[in-house]
Amino acid sequence: MADVPIHYKPITELAGLIRSKRISPVEVTAEILQRIGQLDGRFKSYATVMTEHAELAAKKAEQEIAGGHYRSLLHGVPVAVKDLCFTNGVRTMGGCKVLANHIPSFDSTVVARLEAAGAVLLGKLNLTEGAMGGYNPDFNIPVNPWNPERWAGASSSGSGVATALGLCFASLGSDTGGSIRFPAAACGVVGLKPTWGRVSRYGVLALAESLDHVGPLTRSSADAGIVLQAIAGQDDNDPTSLPDAVPDILAQIGDGVKGIRIGLDEGYVGDGVDPQLSQAVLDGVKALEALGAQIVNVKMPDVDKYLPGWPVLCTAEALAAHREFYPSRRDDYGPYFSGWLDMGAKLTGADYAEANVLRNECNGLVRLVFQDIDVLACPSTIAPPHPVTLESLYGPRDENRGMAFQRFTVPYDFNGAPTLSLPCGLSSDGLPLSLQFVGKHLAEPLLCRIGNTYEQATNWNTLRPPV
Repeated sequence: MADVPIHYKPITELAGLIRSKRISPVEVTAEILQRIGQLDGRFKSYATVMTEHAELAAKKAEQEIAGGHYRSLLHGVPVAVKDLCFTNGVRTMGGCKVLANHIPSFDSTVVARLEAAGAVLLGKLNLTEGAMGGYNPDFNIPVNPWNPERWAGASSSGSGVATALGLCFASLGSDTGGSIRFPAAACGVVGLKPTWGRVSRYGVLALAESLDHVGPLTRSSADAGIVLQAIAGQDDNDPTSLPDAVPDILAQIGDGVKGIRIGLDEGYVGDGVDPQLSQAVLDGVKALEALGAQIVNVKMPDVDKYLPGWPVLCTAEALAAHREFYPSRRDDYGPYFSGWLDMGAKLTGADYAEANVLRNECNGLVRLVFQDIDVLACPSTIAPPHPVTLESLYGPRDENRGMAFQRFTVPYDFNGAPTLSLPCGLSSDGLPLSLQFVGKHLAEPLLCRIGNTYEQATNWNTLRPPV
């Protein structure tokens, strides 16, 4: 990959160059900061660029490595985080006008762990207001680098755009109803939603705490594993974090897929899905079958009937997360998110309880599907990124967009299962297509192994936007 420009090199390669001192973290950081300066005025992925912080961190990394103290594969690697993640002394706004002057006095656990791994934090990435579907009119909207008139993936859109453009080597996003997978799919990158609780949410602004996941967006499955390795694990500050030890996620990443049981329901993959996308997913499964994977026909439940429970749970929990500012500062919220909070304010305890029953029923039926398989294959979305306008993105909420849009995301936020989204082709008009694998709890090493095998066989993840 010698001909790949530095800003698009995978972490797996960049880390070797840094560790062997063939390239300096200072040089890499300077190049990425320069690229941000050149491109991000158009693409608006960053809310805050932490230039001085990044330069100092790069110098420190260079000195440590020169002194023989190599921390991890992220040492000296420039990364960025969604602007939900508290960063000591740096504004963390969550896309919200009510938080425009919010400057935390401590780091979120994920930021602290990235820095402990030696990563160079470049800055904070733009997102929808409160990590929901629409943007606050006071904030910039990230622009899809494949087509500026198409959707960039909602909440973690800045993370998807920055990663796709080589404005960082990895980013962190969050996923409550699809917001790691949607921007990964829309921007043509890899998105890893970990098992719920695998990554601490301490110091991460909440949307809906029982559904929120924090995870990486990268340009390869191995890189996603590297980032997850750094941020995962139990955290005393987050009682919901899992106590299970974090294994070496890359230990078996090159072992292939022979004998791995991949569940496939062609009806689930095809019904109501863009035909080009469903065919690309089926082609991806066939590629893995040719490499030794065992394809198991399964029957998915009708998940659509359970999806209406999600907005009830999410609006109610969002209301709790924003009780400091809503309703007292309702007018400072944008039209989309204020409407979302209004929905939550109208709910009763019985409404929430009924939605939780739907969630549990869906979880039980999906659990049955996984009895005889290791992973499930499906799309990440129902279609390639759709046309958008500033008016539609700033809100109010589009009442005509049904919950079926989230049929491949919400069930795995409901049950907290890990998922991996991968580029699997381009549509006829040059837009990314995305394949998703859903695993059993704590199956992230297996997901990264499957993703790595697929990438080695297809190279779809090496395609870059026409910038």
